[in-house]
Amino acid sequence: MTDITAPKPTARRGLGGAVRWDTAVGVLLVLLLLFSFSFVDNFGNALNVSFLIGNTLPIALIALPMTMLVVSGEVDLSVGSTVGLSGAVMGALWNQGMAIETIIPICLVLGVVCGLINGLLVTRLGLPSLAVTIGTMAAYRGIAQIVLGSDSVTDFPSQYLDFGAGRFGDTFIPYAALPFVVLLAIAVVVLHGTPVGRSLFAIGASEEAARFAGIRVKRLKLSMFVTTGLLSALTGVFWTLHYASARYDNASGLELSVIAAVLLGGIDFDGGKGTLGGAVAGVFLLGTLQNVMSLVNVSAQSQILVTGVLLVISVLAPRVGRQLAQARARKKTAVPPPSPAPATS
Repeated sequence: MTDITAPKPTARRGLGGAVRWDTAVGVLLVLLLLFSFSFVDNFGNALNVSFLIGNTLPIALIALPMTMLVVSGEVDLSVGSTVGLSGAVMGALWNQGMAIETIIPICLVLGVVCGLINGLLVTRLGLPSLAVTIGTMAAYRGIAQIVLGSDSVTDFPSQYLDFGAGRFGDTFIPYAALPFVVLLAIAVVVLHGTPVGRSLFAIGASEEAARFAGIRVKRLKLSMFVTTGLLSALTGVFWTLHYASARYDNASGLELSVIAAVLLGGIDFDGGKGTLGGAVAGVFLLGTLQNVMSLVNVSAQSQILVTGVLLVISVLAPRVGRQLAQARARKKTAVPPPSPAPATS
């Protein structure tokens, strides 16, 4: 791949362009945590914090490749169904007596295949990723139901269940948080410190210009779809072990939470802008908010409503801010009309 001088990764600006959007999200997360620790009963105990992190990790895992995909101007709405399909296959193979050490790699390969199908349909046939992944979202969920039916598999090995739901001693840190931190570090380096990341931003900013600059656009996008499928399948394994249940409808609606968190964190849906730090802050802001709402007995339907409203705000507010900033800039640079010449007698 040819390295080019691509546009530097930029974060979306807040209203008026005065504050970086991802910085504002990080500040909101800190303020929400301070408020919750101070005023929400039972929020600060280690068990609840561990529960919060464990419930947020599935969204956070998929948000890593989803951020790169959206930066490049694409999206994958089939991630929740891929999670469910991975869990369904895991349960079905376990019922057939296969060793868990063999099942997990099979599930990961399945995720690669799901991502490859999405990527080929988008990059080789030129179909829009939104339409493609809406279709595969339904298809993968249907296959999951065929594979496992309405059964629920729960008798997985205790050591794996302990890893999925356990934590280090009396601390609030889940075992599964360590692999996530490693994957997060890799993703940050790739997106913000390598030619691959700069190419993704260039593609999102202008695909045609990136192609003329020598970037292999189709190949890079295909690799992002495959990576998203792989991480979705890994999330399916974690989801099954964390909740000790394999069902075909695992992670239903997860794609909405992932997209909402990524956009809330400052990733521009049009591509070319955003930071991975902002996306992770958006993930944990949304997860913390949902945890607080659960502790104060807000209904699940109301929580979905809040998620939807945040999704709309995260898309609308930066656009309004940019329009206001552009309007002010035009007003400042406007040239006043020439004064009329004085009349002569």
